[in-house]
Amino acid sequence: MSRITGLVTNPFIITAISSWFIAQVLKLIIHTIIYKKFDIARLFGDGGMPSGHSATVCSLAVMCGLVCGTGGVEFAISVILAIIVCHDAMGVRLETGKQAILLNEIIESFNIFATEKLPEVKLKEFVGHTPIQVISGALLGTINAVIMYNVLF
Repeated sequence: MSRITGLVTNPFIITAISSWFIAQVLKLIIHTIIYKKFDIARLFGDGGMPSGHSATVCSLAVMCGLVCGTGGVEFAISVILAIIVCHDAMGVRLETGKQAILLNEIIESFNIFATEKLPEVKLKEFVGHTPIQVISGALLGTINAVIMYNVLF
């Protein structure tokens, strides 16, 4: 039971999960305002503003730096992880989303004129992030980590 208690009271996990949750709620609110349509799937989906992935890993890195110092292995691992996740969100995942949009349009156009239709499979278009979405997520995670550090320690 002490292992479970350790997990649910771990300040690093609490900070990272709360950063992700805040980012996802903001993403839902921003999506609703911009598209004038409430879509609960945005609460759990990828892509959009701000980046939940960036908020999560950046808050973890900042919390590690605040608690463990910037000279330790914990901080080093979390910073490298944050760099990889943020870079991937803006690179491969963003391009995957752009390709999904194009493929969905091609399939839709093809099915309008074709006698034999392609399968009605809609590829997920919200996958990656623009640089501003990643930066916003990173700032959100950083701010949340500083707040959580002051609350928890």
